[in-house]
Amino acid sequence: MTILRYIFVAFEVVLLFNLLIGVHELGHFLAARWRGLKVDRFAIWFGKPIWKKKINGVEYALGWIPAGGYVALPQMAAMEIIEGKSGKLEEKVVEPWSERVGGEKGETQAARETLPNVSPLDKIVVAFAGPLFSFLLAILFAVVVWGVGKPSNEADNSTVVGWVDPTGPAGKAGLRPGDTILEVDGHAVKHFSPLSSMMDSVTWRIVTSTGTNIAIKYVRDGKEETVYATPFHRKTQVFNLFGLIDIPIERKALRQILITSASKATIFEVATNSPAAIAGLKTGDEIVAVNGEKIYSFTAVLAAEDAMSNSVVQPITLSIRRGTESFDRELLAVKPLSPTNVTPLLGIMSWQGDTNTTLVHPSPLEQIQVSAGQIFNTFHALFSHNGEIGVQQLGGAVMIIRVYSNLFQDEDGWRRVLWFSVILNVNLALLNMLPLPVLDGGHITLSLIEAVRRRPVSAKILNFIQTGFAALLIFFMVYIAFFDTGDWLRSARANHEQPVVFAPAK
Repeated sequence: MTILRYIFVAFEVVLLFNLLIGVHELGHFLAARWRGLKVDRFAIWFGKPIWKKKINGVEYALGWIPAGGYVALPQMAAMEIIEGKSGKLEEKVVEPWSERVGGEKGETQAARETLPNVSPLDKIVVAFAGPLFSFLLAILFAVVVWGVGKPSNEADNSTVVGWVDPTGPAGKAGLRPGDTILEVDGHAVKHFSPLSSMMDSVTWRIVTSTGTNIAIKYVRDGKEETVYATPFHRKTQVFNLFGLIDIPIERKALRQILITSASKATIFEVATNSPAAIAGLKTGDEIVAVNGEKIYSFTAVLAAEDAMSNSVVQPITLSIRRGTESFDRELLAVKPLSPTNVTPLLGIMSWQGDTNTTLVHPSPLEQIQVSAGQIFNTFHALFSHNGEIGVQQLGGAVMIIRVYSNLFQDEDGWRRVLWFSVILNVNLALLNMLPLPVLDGGHITLSLIEAVRRRPVSAKILNFIQTGFAALLIFFMVYIAFFDTGDWLRSARANHEQPVVFAPAK
Protein backbone atom coordinates (compact mmCIF):
# COMPACT_ATOMS: atom_id res chain seq x y z
CA MET A 1 0.00 0.00 0.00
CA THR A 2 1.34 3.45 -0.90
CA ILE A 3 1.90 6.22 1.64
CA LEU A 4 -0.99 8.18 0.09
CA ARG A 5 -3.26 5.17 0.58
CA TYR A 6 -2.28 4.97 4.26
CA ILE A 7 -2.97 8.68 4.66
CA PHE A 8 -6.34 8.34 2.95
CA VAL A 9 -7.35 5.38 5.12
CA ALA A 10 -6.28 7.27 8.27
CA PHE A 11 -8.36 10.25 7.15
CA GLU A 12 -11.40 8.03 6.55
CA VAL A 13 -11.04 6.41 9.97
CA VAL A 14 -10.71 9.73 11.81
CA LEU A 15 -13.65 11.21 9.89
CA LEU A 16 -15.98 8.31 10.60
CA PHE A 17 -14.90 7.88 14.24
CA ASN A 18 -15.55 11.57 14.89
CA LEU A 19 -18.90 11.36 13.10
CA LEU A 20 -20.09 8.74 15.59
CA ILE A 21 -19.00 10.80 18.61
CA GLY A 22 -20.12 14.10 17.06
CA VAL A 23 -23.67 12.86 16.44
CA HIS A 24 -23.84 11.61 20.04
CA GLU A 25 -22.78 15.03 21.35
CA LEU A 26 -25.13 16.77 18.92
CA GLY A 27 -27.99 14.96 20.63
CA HIS A 28 -27.00 16.44 23.99
CA PHE A 29 -26.55 19.89 22.44
CA LEU A 30 -29.91 20.01 20.67
CA ALA A 31 -31.74 18.67 23.72
CA ALA A 32 -30.07 21.25 25.94
CA ARG A 33 -31.11 24.07 23.60
CA TRP A 34 -34.65 22.67 23.41
CA ARG A 35 -34.99 22.50 27.21
CA GLY A 36 -33.52 25.99 27.69
CA LEU A 37 -30.26 25.03 29.38
CA LYS A 38 -27.25 27.30 29.13
CA VAL A 39 -24.65 25.95 26.70
CA ASP A 40 -21.18 27.38 27.20
CA ARG A 41 -19.48 25.58 24.36
CA PHE A 42 -20.06 22.98 21.65
CA ALA A 43 -16.66 21.69 20.60
CA ILE A 44 -15.51 19.28 17.97
CA TRP A 45 -12.26 17.57 18.98
CA PHE A 46 -10.39 18.11 22.23
CA GLY A 47 -7.51 20.26 23.39
CA LYS A 48 -6.90 23.97 23.10
CA PRO A 49 -9.11 25.40 20.32
CA ILE A 50 -7.45 26.21 17.02
CA TRP A 51 -10.67 27.95 15.99
CA LYS A 52 -13.64 29.28 17.94
CA LYS A 53 -16.56 31.59 17.35
CA LYS A 54 -19.37 32.74 19.62
CA ILE A 55 -22.88 32.68 18.17
CA ASN A 56 -26.01 33.50 20.21
CA GLY A 57 -24.18 32.98 23.48
CA VAL A 58 -22.69 29.62 22.51
CA GLU A 59 -19.01 29.25 21.72
CA TYR A 60 -18.37 26.81 18.87
CA ALA A 61 -14.83 25.49 18.82
CA LEU A 62 -12.51 23.15 16.98
CA GLY A 63 -9.80 21.52 19.10
CA TRP A 64 -6.42 20.28 17.95
CA ILE A 65 -6.77 16.66 19.12
CA PRO A 66 -8.88 14.84 16.48
CA ALA A 67 -10.93 12.65 18.79
CA GLY A 68 -14.59 13.22 19.57
CA GLY A 69 -16.10 16.35 21.03
CA TYR A 70 -18.02 17.71 23.99
CA VAL A 71 -20.80 20.03 25.15
CA ALA A 72 -20.20 22.33 28.13
CA LEU A 73 -23.39 22.51 30.24
CA PRO A 74 -22.79 24.29 33.59
CA GLN A 75 -26.28 23.46 34.90
CA MET A 76 -25.98 19.69 34.53
CA ALA A 77 -23.66 18.80 37.43
CA ALA A 78 -21.09 20.37 39.73
CA MET A 79 -17.71 18.98 38.76
CA GLU A 80 -15.25 21.65 39.87
CA ILE A 81 -12.96 18.99 41.32
CA ILE A 82 -12.58 17.50 37.85
CA GLU A 83 -12.72 20.72 35.88
CA GLY A 84 -10.81 23.00 38.23
CA LYS A 85 -12.23 26.25 39.60
CA SER A 86 -10.59 28.53 37.05
CA GLY A 87 -13.44 28.08 34.62
CA LYS A 88 -11.13 26.91 31.83
CA LEU A 89 -12.57 24.44 29.38
CA GLU A 90 -9.40 23.24 27.75
CA GLU A 91 -7.61 20.01 28.48
CA LYS A 92 -9.66 18.78 31.42
CA VAL A 93 -10.72 15.28 32.40
CA VAL A 94 -14.41 14.74 31.68
CA GLU A 95 -17.07 12.10 31.66
CA PRO A 96 -17.54 10.19 28.36
CA TRP A 97 -20.49 12.25 27.09
CA SER A 98 -18.60 15.39 28.08
CA GLU A 99 -21.13 17.82 29.48
CA ARG A 100 -18.23 19.80 30.84
CA VAL A 101 -18.77 22.19 33.71
CA GLY A 102 -17.10 25.57 33.62
CA GLY A 103 -17.40 28.60 31.46
CA GLU A 104 -15.50 31.17 29.52
CA LYS A 105 -12.20 32.44 30.83
CA GLY A 106 -12.86 35.05 33.45
CA GLU A 107 -16.27 33.71 34.44
CA THR A 108 -16.50 33.54 38.23
CA GLN A 109 -17.94 30.88 40.48
CA ALA A 110 -20.55 33.34 41.70
CA ALA A 111 -21.71 34.03 38.15
CA ARG A 112 -22.21 30.36 37.51
CA GLU A 113 -24.21 29.99 40.71
CA THR A 114 -26.72 32.60 39.47
CA LEU A 115 -27.90 30.23 36.74
CA PRO A 116 -31.40 28.89 37.38
CA ASN A 117 -31.81 25.34 38.61
CA VAL A 118 -32.63 22.69 36.03
CA SER A 119 -35.47 20.26 36.65
CA PRO A 120 -34.70 16.53 36.89
CA LEU A 121 -36.82 16.01 33.77
CA ASP A 122 -34.69 18.45 31.79
CA LYS A 123 -31.52 16.68 32.93
CA ILE A 124 -32.95 13.30 31.97
CA VAL A 125 -33.96 14.55 28.53
CA VAL A 126 -30.51 16.03 27.86
CA ALA A 127 -28.69 12.93 29.13
CA PHE A 128 -30.91 10.54 27.19
CA ALA A 129 -30.57 12.51 23.94
CA GLY A 130 -26.96 11.37 23.38
CA PRO A 131 -27.68 7.62 23.38
CA LEU A 132 -30.88 8.31 21.42
CA PHE A 133 -28.96 10.05 18.64
CA SER A 134 -26.40 7.22 18.59
CA PHE A 135 -29.25 4.75 18.22
CA LEU A 136 -30.87 6.81 15.48
CA LEU A 137 -27.54 6.94 13.65
CA ALA A 138 -27.36 3.14 13.95
CA ILE A 139 -30.81 2.90 12.35
CA LEU A 140 -29.70 5.23 9.55
CA PHE A 141 -26.63 3.09 8.87
CA ALA A 142 -28.80 -0.05 9.05
CA VAL A 143 -31.17 1.34 6.43
CA VAL A 144 -28.21 2.10 4.16
CA VAL A 145 -26.80 -1.43 4.67
CA TRP A 146 -30.26 -2.83 3.90
CA GLY A 147 -30.14 -0.99 0.59
CA VAL A 148 -26.52 -1.44 -0.55
CA GLY A 149 -26.00 -4.88 0.99
CA LYS A 150 -23.37 -6.49 3.19
CA PRO A 151 -20.70 -8.84 1.76
CA SER A 152 -21.16 -12.46 2.82
CA ASN A 153 -19.62 -15.70 1.68
CA GLU A 154 -20.16 -19.39 2.13
CA ALA A 155 -17.66 -19.59 4.99
CA ASP A 156 -19.68 -17.06 7.00
CA ASN A 157 -22.62 -19.43 7.18
CA SER A 158 -20.80 -22.73 7.58
CA THR A 159 -19.73 -24.77 10.59
CA VAL A 160 -17.62 -27.23 8.57
CA VAL A 161 -14.26 -27.93 10.19
CA GLY A 162 -11.36 -27.03 7.90
CA TRP A 163 -8.42 -28.31 9.91
CA VAL A 164 -7.85 -30.10 13.20
CA ASP A 165 -4.53 -30.27 15.05
CA PRO A 166 -4.15 -34.04 15.53
CA THR A 167 -2.33 -33.45 18.84
CA GLY A 168 -4.83 -30.84 20.07
CA PRO A 169 -7.99 -31.24 22.17
CA ALA A 170 -10.37 -31.66 19.23
CA GLY A 171 -8.06 -34.08 17.42
CA LYS A 172 -7.63 -36.25 20.50
CA ALA A 173 -11.41 -36.22 21.02
CA GLY A 174 -11.97 -37.56 17.49
CA LEU A 175 -13.06 -34.49 15.50
CA ARG A 176 -11.84 -34.52 11.88
CA PRO A 177 -11.60 -32.05 8.95
CA GLY A 178 -14.84 -32.07 6.98
CA ASP A 179 -17.04 -32.66 10.04
CA THR A 180 -20.00 -30.28 10.31
CA ILE A 181 -20.48 -29.01 13.87
CA LEU A 182 -24.11 -28.82 14.99
CA GLU A 183 -23.83 -27.93 18.68
CA VAL A 184 -21.15 -26.71 21.07
CA ASP A 185 -21.68 -27.05 24.82
CA GLY A 186 -25.35 -27.75 24.23
CA HIS A 187 -25.92 -24.66 22.05
CA ALA A 188 -26.85 -24.88 18.37
CA VAL A 189 -24.36 -23.11 16.08
CA LYS A 190 -24.87 -21.68 12.60
CA HIS A 191 -21.55 -19.92 11.96
CA PHE A 192 -17.91 -20.53 12.72
CA SER A 193 -16.68 -17.19 13.92
CA PRO A 194 -18.09 -14.16 12.07
CA LEU A 195 -18.41 -11.03 14.19
CA SER A 196 -21.95 -10.43 12.97
CA SER A 197 -23.41 -13.45 14.77
CA MET A 198 -21.08 -14.34 17.60
CA MET A 199 -23.80 -15.70 19.88
CA ASP A 200 -24.43 -18.72 17.65
CA SER A 201 -20.87 -19.24 16.43
CA VAL A 202 -18.53 -22.14 17.16
CA THR A 203 -15.74 -19.88 18.44
CA TRP A 204 -17.97 -17.94 20.84
CA ARG A 205 -19.47 -21.08 22.34
CA ILE A 206 -16.00 -22.56 22.87
CA VAL A 207 -14.55 -19.52 24.67
CA THR A 208 -17.66 -19.05 26.82
CA SER A 209 -18.04 -22.72 27.78
CA THR A 210 -17.62 -23.45 31.48
CA GLY A 211 -17.23 -27.21 31.93
CA THR A 212 -14.03 -29.23 32.13
CA ASN A 213 -14.95 -30.85 28.81
CA ILE A 214 -16.80 -29.26 25.90
CA ALA A 215 -19.50 -31.36 24.27
CA ILE A 216 -19.34 -31.02 20.48
CA LYS A 217 -22.12 -32.56 18.40
CA TYR A 218 -21.23 -33.01 14.74
CA VAL A 219 -22.32 -34.87 11.64
CA ARG A 220 -19.98 -37.02 9.52
CA ASP A 221 -21.17 -38.99 6.49
CA GLY A 222 -24.77 -38.35 7.50
CA LYS A 223 -24.31 -39.73 11.02
CA GLU A 224 -24.52 -37.56 14.14
CA GLU A 225 -21.95 -38.08 16.88
CA THR A 226 -20.82 -36.25 20.03
CA VAL A 227 -17.25 -35.90 21.28
CA TYR A 228 -15.92 -34.26 24.43
CA ALA A 229 -12.85 -32.05 24.05
CA THR A 230 -10.78 -30.81 26.99
CA PRO A 231 -9.82 -27.20 26.10
CA PHE A 232 -6.45 -25.64 26.82
CA HIS A 233 -5.07 -22.10 27.10
CA ARG A 234 -2.12 -20.79 25.12
CA LYS A 235 0.55 -19.45 27.44
CA THR A 236 0.23 -15.71 27.99
CA GLN A 237 3.32 -13.53 27.72
CA VAL A 238 4.22 -11.83 30.99
CA PHE A 239 6.82 -9.40 32.31
CA ASN A 240 8.38 -10.37 35.61
CA LEU A 241 8.81 -7.35 37.87
CA PHE A 242 11.87 -7.69 40.12
CA GLY A 243 11.25 -11.41 40.40
CA LEU A 244 8.19 -10.71 42.54
CA ILE A 245 5.17 -10.52 40.28
CA ASP A 246 4.24 -11.43 36.71
CA ILE A 247 2.58 -8.60 34.82
CA PRO A 248 0.70 -9.69 31.67
CA ILE A 249 1.77 -7.89 28.50
CA GLU A 250 -0.97 -9.42 26.37
CA ARG A 251 -4.56 -10.47 26.93
CA LYS A 252 -5.12 -13.73 28.74
CA ALA A 253 -5.60 -16.47 26.17
CA LEU A 254 -9.08 -17.97 26.08
CA ARG A 255 -10.16 -21.59 25.65
CA GLN A 256 -9.06 -23.33 22.46
CA ILE A 257 -9.54 -26.78 20.95
CA LEU A 258 -7.31 -26.09 17.90
CA ILE A 259 -9.65 -26.22 14.93
CA THR A 260 -10.21 -23.84 12.04
CA SER A 261 -13.10 -23.24 9.68
CA ALA A 262 -13.28 -24.68 6.19
CA SER A 263 -12.09 -22.54 3.28
CA LYS A 264 -10.66 -23.18 -0.16
CA ALA A 265 -6.87 -23.53 -0.28
CA THR A 266 -6.42 -21.15 -3.22
CA ILE A 267 -2.91 -19.89 -3.88
CA PHE A 268 -2.37 -16.13 -4.05
CA GLU A 269 1.43 -15.71 -4.12
CA VAL A 270 4.30 -18.06 -5.03
CA ALA A 271 7.91 -17.17 -4.20
CA THR A 272 10.38 -17.00 -7.09
CA ASN A 273 12.74 -19.99 -7.36
CA SER A 274 10.75 -21.87 -4.72
CA PRO A 275 9.70 -25.52 -5.06
CA ALA A 276 6.13 -24.34 -5.78
CA ALA A 277 7.34 -22.03 -8.55
CA ILE A 278 9.53 -24.74 -10.09
CA ALA A 279 6.54 -27.12 -10.03
CA GLY A 280 4.55 -24.58 -12.04
CA LEU A 281 2.05 -23.56 -9.37
CA LYS A 282 0.58 -20.10 -9.77
CA THR A 283 -1.97 -17.67 -8.43
CA GLY A 284 -5.51 -19.06 -8.54
CA ASP A 285 -4.55 -22.73 -8.27
CA GLU A 286 -6.62 -24.56 -5.68
CA ILE A 287 -5.02 -27.34 -3.65
CA VAL A 288 -7.67 -29.99 -3.01
CA ALA A 289 -5.57 -32.79 -1.49
CA VAL A 290 -2.22 -33.40 0.21
CA ASN A 291 -0.64 -36.81 -0.31
CA GLY A 292 -3.94 -38.09 -1.65
CA GLU A 293 -5.97 -36.93 1.37
CA LYS A 294 -8.69 -34.35 0.75
CA ILE A 295 -8.15 -31.07 2.58
CA TYR A 296 -10.65 -28.43 3.69
CA SER A 297 -8.30 -25.55 4.46
CA PHE A 298 -4.89 -24.19 3.45
CA THR A 299 -3.87 -24.78 7.09
CA ALA A 300 -3.44 -28.43 6.15
CA VAL A 301 -0.65 -27.44 3.74
CA LEU A 302 1.03 -25.31 6.39
CA ALA A 303 0.75 -28.18 8.86
CA ALA A 304 2.40 -30.54 6.36
CA GLU A 305 5.30 -28.08 6.01
CA ASP A 306 5.59 -27.65 9.75
CA ALA A 307 5.58 -31.42 10.35
CA MET A 308 8.94 -31.64 8.58
CA SER A 309 10.63 -29.08 10.83
CA ASN A 310 11.90 -31.74 13.23
CA SER A 311 12.19 -34.68 10.84
CA VAL A 312 13.63 -35.70 7.50
CA VAL A 313 12.14 -33.69 4.64
CA GLN A 314 9.92 -35.90 2.50
CA PRO A 315 8.31 -35.09 -0.88
CA ILE A 316 4.72 -33.82 -0.68
CA THR A 317 2.20 -34.55 -3.39
CA LEU A 318 -0.29 -31.74 -3.96
CA SER A 319 -3.46 -32.30 -5.98
CA ILE A 320 -4.23 -29.13 -7.90
CA ARG A 321 -7.39 -27.83 -9.52
CA ARG A 322 -6.86 -25.13 -12.15
CA GLY A 323 -10.13 -24.17 -13.78
CA THR A 324 -11.48 -27.37 -15.33
CA GLU A 325 -8.05 -29.06 -15.19
CA SER A 326 -6.85 -31.30 -12.34
CA PHE A 327 -3.30 -32.61 -11.85
CA ASP A 328 -0.78 -33.64 -9.19
CA ARG A 329 2.60 -32.11 -8.42
CA GLU A 330 5.30 -33.53 -6.16
CA LEU A 331 7.23 -30.91 -4.21
CA LEU A 332 10.24 -31.17 -1.91
CA ALA A 333 10.46 -28.37 0.64
CA VAL A 334 13.80 -26.56 0.90
CA LYS A 335 15.28 -24.00 3.26
CA PRO A 336 15.32 -20.50 1.76
CA LEU A 337 18.41 -18.28 1.65
CA SER A 338 16.68 -15.82 3.93
CA PRO A 339 15.53 -15.61 6.54
CA THR A 340 17.93 -18.22 7.82
CA ASN A 341 15.91 -19.19 10.91
CA VAL A 342 12.96 -20.77 9.11
CA THR A 343 12.22 -24.43 8.43
CA PRO A 344 12.02 -25.93 4.89
CA LEU A 345 9.22 -24.32 2.86
CA LEU A 346 7.28 -25.07 -0.31
CA GLY A 347 7.23 -21.41 -1.32
CA ILE A 348 3.48 -20.71 -1.20
CA MET A 349 3.65 -17.35 0.55
CA SER A 350 -0.01 -16.32 0.82
CA TRP A 351 -3.53 -17.56 0.14
CA GLN A 352 -6.64 -16.06 -1.36
CA GLY A 353 -9.69 -15.47 0.76
CA ASP A 354 -13.09 -16.85 -0.14
CA THR A 355 -13.96 -15.17 -3.43
CA ASN A 356 -17.46 -16.62 -3.55
CA THR A 357 -18.91 -13.44 -2.04
CA THR A 358 -22.50 -12.32 -2.42
CA LEU A 359 -24.40 -9.34 -1.09
CA VAL A 360 -27.00 -9.98 1.59
CA HIS A 361 -29.58 -7.39 2.61
CA PRO A 362 -30.47 -7.87 6.29
CA SER A 363 -33.39 -5.75 7.46
CA PRO A 364 -32.66 -2.83 9.82
CA LEU A 365 -34.52 -4.67 12.60
CA GLU A 366 -32.36 -7.76 12.13
CA GLN A 367 -29.18 -5.68 12.24
CA ILE A 368 -30.25 -3.87 15.41
CA GLN A 369 -31.23 -7.15 17.07
CA VAL A 370 -27.87 -8.75 16.22
CA SER A 371 -25.97 -5.67 17.45
CA ALA A 372 -27.90 -5.50 20.72
CA GLY A 373 -27.53 -9.25 21.16
CA GLN A 374 -23.76 -8.90 20.99
CA ILE A 375 -23.54 -6.45 23.86
CA PHE A 376 -26.01 -8.40 26.02
CA ASN A 377 -24.16 -11.67 25.39
CA THR A 378 -20.84 -10.00 26.15
CA PHE A 379 -22.10 -8.69 29.48
CA HIS A 380 -23.62 -12.07 30.33
CA ALA A 381 -20.25 -13.71 29.69
CA LEU A 382 -18.43 -10.92 31.53
CA PHE A 383 -20.42 -11.35 34.75
CA SER A 384 -20.82 -15.12 34.60
CA HIS A 385 -19.23 -16.55 37.74
CA ASN A 386 -17.97 -19.59 35.86
CA GLY A 387 -16.85 -17.80 32.70
CA GLU A 388 -13.34 -16.78 31.66
CA ILE A 389 -14.29 -13.61 29.78
CA GLY A 390 -13.03 -10.60 31.74
CA VAL A 391 -12.69 -6.86 31.20
CA GLN A 392 -9.26 -7.59 29.73
CA GLN A 393 -10.98 -9.09 26.66
CA LEU A 394 -12.99 -5.92 25.95
CA GLY A 395 -11.91 -3.53 23.24
CA GLY A 396 -11.60 0.25 23.28
CA ALA A 397 -10.95 3.15 20.95
CA VAL A 398 -7.69 1.68 19.61
CA MET A 399 -9.45 -1.55 18.67
CA ILE A 400 -12.24 0.36 16.96
CA ILE A 401 -9.76 2.39 14.93
CA ARG A 402 -7.89 -0.79 14.02
CA VAL A 403 -11.08 -2.51 12.82
CA TYR A 404 -12.09 0.49 10.74
CA SER A 405 -8.62 0.83 9.19
CA ASN A 406 -8.62 -2.87 8.23
CA LEU A 407 -12.12 -2.66 6.76
CA PHE A 408 -11.32 0.44 4.72
CA GLN A 409 -8.38 -1.35 3.08
CA ASP A 410 -10.67 -4.05 1.67
CA GLU A 411 -11.95 -3.59 -1.87
CA ASP A 412 -15.55 -3.85 -0.70
CA GLY A 413 -14.70 -2.49 2.74
CA TRP A 414 -17.03 0.50 2.67
CA ARG A 415 -20.02 -1.83 2.93
CA ARG A 416 -18.45 -3.62 5.88
CA VAL A 417 -17.69 -0.25 7.47
CA LEU A 418 -21.37 0.70 7.28
CA TRP A 419 -22.35 -2.62 8.85
CA PHE A 420 -19.76 -2.30 11.64
CA SER A 421 -20.99 1.23 12.31
CA VAL A 422 -24.45 -0.19 13.08
CA ILE A 423 -22.93 -2.47 15.70
CA LEU A 424 -20.74 0.27 17.15
CA ASN A 425 -23.52 2.84 17.48
CA VAL A 426 -25.88 0.37 19.16
CA ASN A 427 -23.06 -0.52 21.56
CA LEU A 428 -22.34 3.16 22.20
CA ALA A 429 -26.00 3.86 22.95
CA LEU A 430 -26.46 0.90 25.29
CA LEU A 431 -23.16 1.29 27.13
CA ASN A 432 -23.86 4.94 27.81
CA MET A 433 -27.14 3.99 29.43
CA LEU A 434 -25.38 2.05 32.19
CA PRO A 435 -26.20 3.70 35.56
CA LEU A 436 -22.64 4.79 36.30
CA PRO A 437 -22.05 8.38 37.47
CA VAL A 438 -19.80 9.36 34.55
CA LEU A 439 -22.12 7.95 31.86
CA ASP A 440 -25.43 9.22 30.53
CA GLY A 441 -27.21 6.52 32.49
CA GLY A 442 -25.53 7.84 35.63
CA HIS A 443 -26.88 11.34 35.01
CA ILE A 444 -30.34 9.87 34.51
CA THR A 445 -30.04 7.87 37.73
CA LEU A 446 -28.92 10.92 39.72
CA SER A 447 -31.78 12.94 38.23
CA LEU A 448 -34.29 10.28 39.27
CA ILE A 449 -32.85 10.34 42.80
CA GLU A 450 -33.17 14.13 42.77
CA ALA A 451 -36.82 13.86 41.67
CA VAL A 452 -37.61 11.45 44.52
CA ARG A 453 -35.72 13.46 47.17
CA ARG A 454 -37.01 16.77 45.75
CA ARG A 455 -33.51 18.21 46.00
CA PRO A 456 -30.23 17.62 44.19
CA VAL A 457 -27.60 15.27 45.47
CA SER A 458 -25.07 17.08 47.63
CA ALA A 459 -22.46 18.80 45.48
CA LYS A 460 -19.71 17.49 47.77
CA ILE A 461 -20.92 13.90 47.46
CA LEU A 462 -21.50 14.30 43.72
CA ASN A 463 -18.00 15.65 43.16
CA PHE A 464 -16.52 12.78 45.15
CA ILE A 465 -18.49 10.14 43.25
CA GLN A 466 -17.90 11.57 39.80
CA THR A 467 -14.21 12.24 40.41
CA GLY A 468 -13.73 8.66 41.59
CA PHE A 469 -15.61 7.14 38.67
CA ALA A 470 -13.89 9.45 36.18
CA ALA A 471 -10.51 8.29 37.49
CA LEU A 472 -11.60 4.65 37.25
CA LEU A 473 -12.86 5.20 33.71
CA ILE A 474 -9.60 6.79 32.63
CA PHE A 475 -7.63 3.93 34.17
CA PHE A 476 -9.88 1.41 32.41
CA MET A 477 -9.47 3.16 29.05
CA VAL A 478 -5.68 3.22 29.41
CA TYR A 479 -5.69 -0.42 30.55
CA ILE A 480 -7.71 -1.56 27.52
CA ALA A 481 -5.72 0.67 25.15
CA PHE A 482 -2.51 -1.03 26.35
CA PHE A 483 -3.75 -4.46 25.25
CA ASP A 484 -5.37 -3.12 22.06
CA THR A 485 -2.12 -1.44 21.05
CA GLY A 486 -0.09 -4.55 21.84
CA ASP A 487 -2.39 -6.69 19.69
CA TRP A 488 -2.09 -4.21 16.82
CA LEU A 489 1.71 -4.04 17.00
CA ARG A 490 2.10 -7.82 17.15
CA SER A 491 -0.21 -8.20 14.18
CA ALA A 492 1.71 -5.55 12.23
CA ARG A 493 5.02 -7.30 12.92
CA ALA A 494 3.57 -10.63 11.82
CA ASN A 495 2.39 -9.06 8.55
CA HIS A 496 5.75 -7.44 7.81
CA GLU A 497 8.13 -10.31 8.30
CA GLN A 498 11.39 -10.50 6.36
CA PRO A 499 10.75 -11.53 2.72
CA VAL A 500 11.48 -15.17 1.92
CA VAL A 501 14.15 -15.58 -0.76
CA PHE A 502 15.03 -18.93 -2.39
CA ALA A 503 18.25 -19.75 -4.20
CA PRO A 504 17.98 -20.17 -8.00
CA ALA A 505 17.44 -23.78 -9.06
CA LYS A 506 20.56 -25.52 -10.38
